[in-house]
Amino acid sequence: MGDVLAGIHATWEFDTDSVLIRFERGIRTPKLFQSLRERRIPYAALSSVTLTPGKRSTVVLRAVPRPGADPLVEAAAGQLKEGCDPYRLVLPAEREVLAEYYADELRALLDPASDEPADRFLVAAPEAPMNFKAYDGRAGFDGERVSFRWSWTGASSAKWKAGDQTWKVSELAGIVWRSPEALDGYLRLLPRAAAPVDHRTGGSLGDLHGPGGPADVDGGAPDGVPAGAPAVGPDQDPAAVLFGLGYGPVHESLPFAAAVLESVRKTQPAPAASAPALVNAGRRDPADIAERIHHLGELHQAGLVTDAEYTAKKAQLLAEL
Repeated sequence: MGDVLAGIHATWEFDTDSVLIRFERGIRTPKLFQSLRERRIPYAALSSVTLTPGKRSTVVLRAVPRPGADPLVEAAAGQLKEGCDPYRLVLPAEREVLAEYYADELRALLDPASDEPADRFLVAAPEAPMNFKAYDGRAGFDGERVSFRWSWTGASSAKWKAGDQTWKVSELAGIVWRSPEALDGYLRLLPRAAAPVDHRTGGSLGDLHGPGGPADVDGGAPDGVPAGAPAVGPDQDPAAVLFGLGYGPVHESLPFAAAVLESVRKTQPAPAASAPALVNAGRRDPADIAERIHHLGELHQAGLVTDAEYTAKKAQLLAEL
């Protein structure tokens, strides 16, 4: 579309196949947004678009991602607070008509399979290297390996006995991220069936992780342990680090978890290939085009769209006939 829609804390820039979300870096902007900086969301990664009233004379334009399309959303598993949802654009209420116009434009660009889960990640995860300080150690990720270095003051005796850990992403089946804003938050790696090696002694960690690991788990619900996860608590598990007040904050640990999850997914067998879906194949309904041009004219008359934007957009819509 080539248009820009500026809201509170973020700006959406619409391209032919994706929307680039640029987050502000102001003091009132959520720290997660500042950490993410910007994200490019392909239209194929979206399932729907909503426009709802917000708080304090605002409206909220939200692009709803398809399940399985975004590693950040998958890692968060529904634990993000509404104000930290990177798919929400908050606008002043007087811009509702303009927001409605862009909502309609986005809906027209959705993939035919938008109501189905994605078979792969379509949105890029934050890039490695990255690290954060947990309550019982420091976690690092270089794109190929996850490392845990235990703290003298916070780590349990079981973790000290196991020693500092380094895991190749090929050794992992997934991760579980429990928000530090909840009680007993943590980041836990889920190993594959083969127990990894104790990198301090060279011994097996099978006694701590059990005889087998998860084969198909990529994440976990916040209220429960995924099937195949170790029976010991995260405070005793050398494949987990604990959060706490000031340790492992959302804006550091969640992008970390998303980056690890994306890398783990890349090491797993690819799903069977299928014929690619055609996005917006064929020409649009003339009646739909006429309605959009009429709507565009109303925005132009209201001063919400410049002369140049009106001319360019009208020509684009006519070209779709």
